[in-house]
Amino acid sequence: MPLPSSGLRSFLRLGLLAGLLTLAAPAPAQIPQAAPEAPMPQPSVLRVAQPAPADSLPGARLPRLNQRLPLLAGGLVVSYSSLMLVLSKGWYTGERTDFHWFNDLPEWKQLDKAGHFWGAFHESRGAVDMLRWAGVPDRRALWYGGFVGFLLQSPIELLDGRDPEYGASATDLAANFLGSAGLIGQQLAWNEVRIMPKLSFHPTRYADLRPNVLGSNLGEQFLKDYNGQTYWLATDVGAFLPAGSRWPRWLQPAVGYGAQQMVYNDPDRNAALGLRSYRQFYLSLDVDLRRIPTRNKVLKKVFYALSIFHLPAPALEWNPRRGFVAHGLYY
Repeated sequence: MPLPSSGLRSFLRLGLLAGLLTLAAPAPAQIPQAAPEAPMPQPSVLRVAQPAPADSLPGARLPRLNQRLPLLAGGLVVSYSSLMLVLSKGWYTGERTDFHWFNDLPEWKQLDKAGHFWGAFHESRGAVDMLRWAGVPDRRALWYGGFVGFLLQSPIELLDGRDPEYGASATDLAANFLGSAGLIGQQLAWNEVRIMPKLSFHPTRYADLRPNVLGSNLGEQFLKDYNGQTYWLATDVGAFLPAGSRWPRWLQPAVGYGAQQMVYNDPDRNAALGLRSYRQFYLSLDVDLRRIPTRNKVLKKVFYALSIFHLPAPALEWNPRRGFVAHGLYY
């Protein structure tokens, strides 16, 4: 298999996310206008009832729904089918076996599972927001779109399950489900996302030790080198504070998880290189770009799409090898 399954899944996640989040980005919020002054009392006159404005009629949202929903559905079907065709014909070109399962939970310090959660969460978020944009009522948009991340990512296990060097992963399916469920749970509880999964990446020296698996260039390393990936949960503290709080909603504390010295999953082969993998935990601050006000529609879409990434910021790290480590700027 030319591309390791972990990198293939990352490629699929990023491809789907790029399309979903770009389309789902909402238009800039309207600035509330000051209420007009109350008119002076006028003498009573006979008034003729006027027809209700078109926007207030029960079917006012129907044209928007009829025009946008088929466009979204058709675009999703075509793009996803194309991606799956490319994967099945381009990467899975070797020998096929009967469908089988493979337990990959002990590998890569579970960072690939964090990636599945992150991808499914944001694919579901994009799908829900797109359905709302298309005019689908909020509750229906949530249930129809909430499990899109799980449905998009899970079929890849059918391809993995017939690969002799790998196999379908039950824990990948579980991570996909939890990602979608995490989005649905927050929408049901708060009608918004208050705890946002995010990703950051930095190049590492380990990719040069095994470029065929960890990547031979920066683009491949971003997809395949788990040593450089850190997954975060950024919390919108301001949403939990009283309405009069001065805490800026765009400033959010974040906890992160990563790992180092993962060249081989086999500890003995790693030790032969003088390496021993270990976990890393981080505490940092994050900027929620969605909370930055702007009237520019393009910039609004860019901020929405980039909200899946953790921006460089000071961070405090703890790991079992070195204890606490301060980073002036970590990404």
